[in-house]
Amino acid sequence: MAKLFSTLFIFFFSFLQAQDTFTINGVIKDDSNNETLYGVNILITNLNTGVVSNEYGFYSLKLPEGTHNLVISYLGYQEQSITIEIDKNITYNFSLVETSESLDEVLITNDTQRSNIRGPEMSVNRLDINTIQKLPVVFGEVDVVRSLLLLPGVSNAGEGSSGFNVRGGAVDQNLILLDEATIYNSSHLFGLFSVFNPDAIKNLKLYKGGIPAKYGGRVSSVLEIFQKDGNSKEFKANGGIGVISSRLLAEGPIVQDKGSFLIGGRSSYAHLFLKLTDNENTAYFYDLNTKLSYRLDNSNTILFSGYFGRDVFNINDSFKNTYGNAVFNLRWNHVLTDNIFTNLSVIYSDYYYGLTLDFVEFNWNSGIKNLNLKYDFGQYISENLSLEYGIQNTYYEFNPGEIEPSTPTSGIIDNKLTKKYAFESALYLSAEHQISNKLTAEYGLRFSNFFRLGQDELNIYDNDQAVVFNNDFKIYEEAEPIGSKNLKKSKVEKYFHVLEPRIALAYSLNNNQSVKISYNRMAQYLHLITNTSSPTPLDIWAPSGKYIDPQILDQVALGYFQNLREDAYSIEIEGFYKKIKNRINYVDGANLIANNAIEQVILPGKARAYGLELLLKKNKGDFTGWFAYTLSKSEQKTPGRTALETGINNGSWYNTAYDKTHDVSITASYELSERWQINSNFNYQTGLPTTYPNAQYTFENLVIPVYSARNSERLPAYHRLDLSATYTPPKNKNRNFKSSWNFGIYNLYGRKNAVSLSFRNNDDTGMNEAVRLSLFGIIPSVTYNFKF
Repeated sequence: MAKLFSTLFIFFFSFLQAQDTFTINGVIKDDSNNETLYGVNILITNLNTGVVSNEYGFYSLKLPEGTHNLVISYLGYQEQSITIEIDKNITYNFSLVETSESLDEVLITNDTQRSNIRGPEMSVNRLDINTIQKLPVVFGEVDVVRSLLLLPGVSNAGEGSSGFNVRGGAVDQNLILLDEATIYNSSHLFGLFSVFNPDAIKNLKLYKGGIPAKYGGRVSSVLEIFQKDGNSKEFKANGGIGVISSRLLAEGPIVQDKGSFLIGGRSSYAHLFLKLTDNENTAYFYDLNTKLSYRLDNSNTILFSGYFGRDVFNINDSFKNTYGNAVFNLRWNHVLTDNIFTNLSVIYSDYYYGLTLDFVEFNWNSGIKNLNLKYDFGQYISENLSLEYGIQNTYYEFNPGEIEPSTPTSGIIDNKLTKKYAFESALYLSAEHQISNKLTAEYGLRFSNFFRLGQDELNIYDNDQAVVFNNDFKIYEEAEPIGSKNLKKSKVEKYFHVLEPRIALAYSLNNNQSVKISYNRMAQYLHLITNTSSPTPLDIWAPSGKYIDPQILDQVALGYFQNLREDAYSIEIEGFYKKIKNRINYVDGANLIANNAIEQVILPGKARAYGLELLLKKNKGDFTGWFAYTLSKSEQKTPGRTALETGINNGSWYNTAYDKTHDVSITASYELSERWQINSNFNYQTGLPTTYPNAQYTFENLVIPVYSARNSERLPAYHRLDLSATYTPPKNKNRNFKSSWNFGIYNLYGRKNAVSLSFRNNDDTGMNEAVRLSLFGIIPSVTYNFKF
């Protein structure tokens, strides 16, 4: 089928190809380790055109017969220039050499996202791992996700919270991909650290809008992370020793210049110090990254990558919580023709949550698994037109929870919530088209399908309404099922399909200025069942079906981009507006944990977000950095289904739990000397929305609070200053060993930022009082990094 799929597209677009042109293609790698390089510029100077290498380092160009000058450039590497006589199709691979003289400057430039003025890509941010490792963070543990929070339009629900929010979207609306595999929980230790080992990461890209058609399944953003392939030339190792965790990564050749391996691990060990005291509690994490790569020939490469991580939380040996991700990807990169690159992947993802309660003698297990088969094609039609198209298929198994006795004498009876199954598929086609010297477009279409498969004991309700409205008390209540039905999982219980058009346009005012606009529609068929602003491991994923419709997003964005003083400075300004329908909300008093009929406590609503993002960057010199500011609004609304129903919050718009009016980040780096680098960042954010009691009354000696409208109040404003210094000792010329020390202070002036406010009655005064909960004060850290 894949061969037929490709052949149809080749035939359809063959009329666009000139008869007197030939193809030059190949792979671009790092000369020191054979790591493929993504985003390398290949410029044909005599034609004033070019292409960029894809995420697997592959490029392809259509050129007329004759002599051509090619310039190969990539940040941090020496530029190459060659002259080639083209009279037939040829393969030409490039190996780029790192430039040590300008390395520090290049790293900062790449990290701060220099604007691509002419390209249609917008609302996209990249971060360089080398600079992420120098940023000051809590406990000195390098954190990829927290580094994203320094970018405009990206925030989270505060200290100790998991995940991240993009442009007013919820955490579950982000598609997080590690080597194409879905990560369902991106945090360790309930949000203190991310699951990504920075030593193993090759590149990172965050799409906030203008999302290409090859991505789907979420309505807020796509975070795409690729692991390194491994060094196929020589053995290398690097790692770090921190205050509460350490890491080690090794890579090297399996077969010289053809095959490589990579394996890396991290673990926290702060819990070991607790054993020296009377504290019986433990909390730690560990994870493992691995990758194997083997090049069969110039046209075929096989890669296998995996990740396994676990968090363990134990209280007095009576309560044990274990959760984490496991993902694997086996993929085949194949050059099908001289201008078509293909990637076939088989991907497995598993998120597990386990709970053991010894004092009541039972175990709880839940999670989500999926198996994904995808076949992607990249076709280079001409120097002005390239295509991406493919097919994606994903099978899901949802385990909302099962209880089993932990001992033979336990009085607990086995109880399994109903498992759910689904199948999602998609076809997509997108094109990047240089229409003229000034106008470039990226447009495409995705056709997604979702099949909710059969399950045991699907409840049936009168009028298909699982939630009923009590008009006497003006409240929503659970409907009583009038029956149930069993359907084999091989049968389709509900079918959805959505057409998802995408388009982005870039108009160059000149070589240093452009205006861009984008629109995309996206569908999300999975829903995270949580009523907290920051998801917890206990939250459950549920598929769309008979009583839950998929979320549908429409987003537009408009931006202005400018480079100044030969790219020493750059400006990015973007405005966005997005609306989402079928965003589920929970009725007052909803019970979400171990609920086998979750449809009885949810109602469909809608959400909207809009705002303005500003990013000012200084890219060159000893002093570099950026200023990011976001002005935004994020709201949702759940109106009544009939004129008699009140809806939630009386059917009015109200702030989402992650709405922040103002969000400011200032990041700065100063190269003090060859040995010392100073880094800092400052954050200011409007306090998160919350709901406070604004009155109370007494009924039969019980004090009953009366709450204000949902999310109508706010926590105090959040702000924090972090500082770090990196010291690199002089390297011994006779040794390959390199090292550095990173010293950091998190929350330099000791701001007690509120995670929550609770209310209580003071025993001494008898008056009500508010109590602020704060997690972190001043936290110093030191990390020793090494490489050999």
